[in-house]
Amino acid sequence: MAISRDTLIRKYTQAIREGNAGIFAGAGLSRASGYVDWKSLLKPLAKEVALDIEKEKDFLSVAQYCRNESGARASINQEILNAFNAEVGENENIDIIARLPISTYWTTNYDKLIEKELEKKSRKADVKMDSDQLSTVLMNRDAVVYKMHGDVDHPAHAVLTKDDYVLYDNKRLLFKTILKGDLISKRFLFIGFSFEDPNLDYILGQIHALLDENVAEHYCFFRRVQRPDYSNDEDYGYEKARQELRTKDLARYGIQTVFVDNYSEITEILRDIEYAVKRNNIFISGSADDYTGWGKNKAEELARKVAESLIKNDFKVTSGFGLGVGSSVINGALSEIYRSKYKHTDEYLCLRPFPQGIKDAIERQNLFTQYRKDMISDTGVAVFMFGNKKDPTNPSKIIDAPGCWEEFVVARDNKNVIIPIGSTGFMTRKIFDEVKANMDNYKYLEKYMEALGTENDVDKLIEIVIAIAKEQRMV
Repeated sequence: MAISRDTLIRKYTQAIREGNAGIFAGAGLSRASGYVDWKSLLKPLAKEVALDIEKEKDFLSVAQYCRNESGARASINQEILNAFNAEVGENENIDIIARLPISTYWTTNYDKLIEKELEKKSRKADVKMDSDQLSTVLMNRDAVVYKMHGDVDHPAHAVLTKDDYVLYDNKRLLFKTILKGDLISKRFLFIGFSFEDPNLDYILGQIHALLDENVAEHYCFFRRVQRPDYSNDEDYGYEKARQELRTKDLARYGIQTVFVDNYSEITEILRDIEYAVKRNNIFISGSADDYTGWGKNKAEELARKVAESLIKNDFKVTSGFGLGVGSSVINGALSEIYRSKYKHTDEYLCLRPFPQGIKDAIERQNLFTQYRKDMISDTGVAVFMFGNKKDPTNPSKIIDAPGCWEEFVVARDNKNVIIPIGSTGFMTRKIFDEVKANMDNYKYLEKYMEALGTENDVDKLIEIVIAIAKEQRMV
């Protein structure tokens, strides 16, 4: 069964938010980095036994023939080492999936692209390539990478030939057991996977036999069969019919297909998924030494209720603990978390207080700028309120907070949804005026701008903030 791009984004984003999403990576994911697929890996080996890889369909048998003819596995091991130790280029798809808040990655690839990219993102990967590693847990891990067919560093143990598949249950049975559990309890996105692997086919069949139509829903990409790829209508019609049958067969296992015309569309979809995930994370910017037009109690009520209402609606709040606003944000967030979220603080609140005690002005500014970029990078919505502070050179004077403006610029460049509560004044009013002057970039605010600029009723403002956030979460 085929589903639309928008349906995939909506459903898989929801799975990520709920913490039950997984990635299953095939050779196609690594190909963009410059690594070979199974066919290309076997091409020089096939040539040694007088086979033309272009004429072969059963690559598993080709690998076995090569093993049989050589009398040893050394040549296969060498090809794996040669193919997957080469220098590779950038791969945006892997870059994105490593940034996504996903903790489960499965792959049939031998390369180290996923775990290396996770490491670049400061995410600690617990890599499992042998059965004896499955019973141990790496402390403070952020993700588990299951390499069910082995790793380039241990080519002699890589799964490639018919014999390897026959002996799989003797050597790697626990991988099948864990994968079954993950396929039942998680929603997987298959990327670069052809579904020709006998192990996965067997596992999916067993799950289907046990659960019938109650299998979990998973998703995969296929490039649509296209007429220019074939020399005649007959071949095109045959492959098109074959692809349709394959799609329907995968649906038996709960795997829904998303068709693309070009592989570059997969990158676009992954970007949209990442952006949709971020839109559930909301940064609240603001500081206040002066509450002119509001009063301290009412201003604190606004900050508290914004955070409380966002979490009540299942958003995650990020706060830099701004002076005069941050403590109210935290109080509101924690109040709702303890009331209705089973005290799952980390899932709904991210506190990022700024470093203190840095005397050098240039060093402090550079550090704060980078800190703001890091803090906002994981969010997709930014709410602004107030934004003032005492003048460092004249404490009796109140000035607009430049940090609030910098956070706006960072959020804007990060393509965040911007929600400026202009009626709170100060730097937020300037941000509001900037947005109003460039409404073509903020069309989602059009029907709310007047109220954001003039409304002083706390509850009405909360309704507006929640309405905008909900609307953009569904985009």
